Parts: sequence; C-alpha cells; structure tokens
Amino acid sequence: MKRLIVLLSIMLVFVTGCSIKKLDNSDIGKNMKILLSEKVNLHNVYFEGYKYYVPKGLKFVSKEEYNALLIDKMNNEYYLYVDAISYYHKVENTYEITKKAHYSKILNYNKKTGYIQIDEYDDKYFIQFVFNYAKVEALVRKGDLTEAVNNICYLLRSIKYNDKVLESLIGDNILSYQEENYSLFDTEVEDDYLDVVEKYNPGYTKDLEDEKIQLDE
Repeated sequence: MKRLIVLLSIMLVFVTGCSIKKLDNSDIGKNMKILLSEKVNLHNVYFEGYKYYVPKGLKFVSKEEYNALLIDKMNNEYYLYVDAISYYHKVENTYEITKKAHYSKILNYNKKTGYIQIDEYDDKYFIQFVFNYAKVEALVRKGDLTEAVNNICYLLRSIKYNDKVLESLIGDNILSYQEENYSLFDTEVEDDYLDVVEKYNPGYTKDLEDEKIQLDE
C-alpha cells in the first residue's frame, strides 16, 4: 500500500510538471520567488486576447474591458488591469525601488518582469503588484498581507496572451492606441495615495480627517 502511494505521488509530480513547495507564512520575498519561478499552464478564465487562472483563494466578481474585480475569502478586493497595449509594444519595466515604501522590489522571473510596492497606511497595506504586463491593486489588512501577495502571484504568473488575436484587436485600432501614453511601468503616473485609499475603502479618508481634527483641537 505504501509503495502504491509513493508511486502515485511520483506520477503526480511528473503530470503537474513541478514539485510541491511549502510557502512561508511571513516571508513575502521567498514566496514570490517560489511562485513566480514556476512555469504553469493553468487557465480557468478566458477573454479575447488573453486568459488566466483564478486560484481557489480568489473569486471572480466582474469585468469591464481590460479591468476585473476579484475578492478573497476575507472580503479583500483585488483590482486587476491587463495591459495588452504594453504587451503588444513590449514596453520595458522602468520601475525604481523606493525606500519610502514598506516593501519595494523589482521582479524578473521566467523572462517576465515587473515590480511590487507595498505602502503601509494606518492598519492596512496598499499593494501595487505589476508582473507579466498586468497590474493588481489591493488594500488589505496586515494579517492578510502574505496570503494576498500569494494570491496575486498565482493570478499574474498565469496570464497568457494570444498574439494573433491581440494583433487583430490592437492592430486595427493602432491610431487610437498611439495617443495613449500610460504604461504600467511608468512610475511617474500615480494616483494620490489618499484618493486610492478612498477608492478601495469609501469613507476611510473621511474618518482619518475626523481623527486629525480631533488631534488638532
């Protein structure tokens, strides 16, 4: 019986193409290295020009053009933007590490680049995670940070683009797309942080202003 279990385990490794690696509950950098280094071919969400895999920890809620909203079991919201335009033009990563952030790192795994920046604000963390020509933004509680980053890794690493479809979509509209200068890798294009917090947690900044008034008084 034991021999049968061992054989089945070996077969599972060969079928999936990777070994099972344990993730750390507190080491974000170690987890990203493990997850983003793995080559995967899993997809359960399909759209025109691209597809990706939504892991069990996330639930797909809605989509509008290249934007999508997902939610995890802790009710944290994840805003995904797939930048097919930057992928089509093969825009390079120009992000620079910032010491002002709680966590800032340039990513380069399996010929896919990007960055992660985590800013601490009161009792929450604002995550900006760019990888494989897509970006996820999420505002999560401190206790949910590691799992949130893991979820984003599973999501972004799985995105696969269909060059032929994107050629037909973007190529036919090349004149209109040429006017768009925004890129996920352009670090100069940033929202005001309080505006971002208000976007993901309506009323949150008003509470902060009320607290500030009380302190001033």
